[in-house]
Amino acid sequence: MKTKDKESLRNHSPAELRAELTQAREKIFRLRFKHGAAPVKNPLELRTLRRHAARLETWIHQKEQAPASAPAAARAKQ
Repeated sequence: MKTKDKESLRNHSPAELRAELTQAREKIFRLRFKHGAAPVKNPLELRTLRRHAARLETWIHQKEQAPASAPAAARAKQ
């Protein structure tokens, strides 16, 4: 995935990231199924998709945790 694509995805809302994650997981499932039946042309695509899904999960988690930790950080500075 190109850096520009990563940065543009990173700025999406958690709901949009979840939709992208769902699509990535479905694509991983289909590719694994095909690979089980017959070898796929590009098996490295599985690795790329897995890493993309992990990246999306990380961004979702960060966005969900950021608002909750912001007030605690402000209290700690006082």
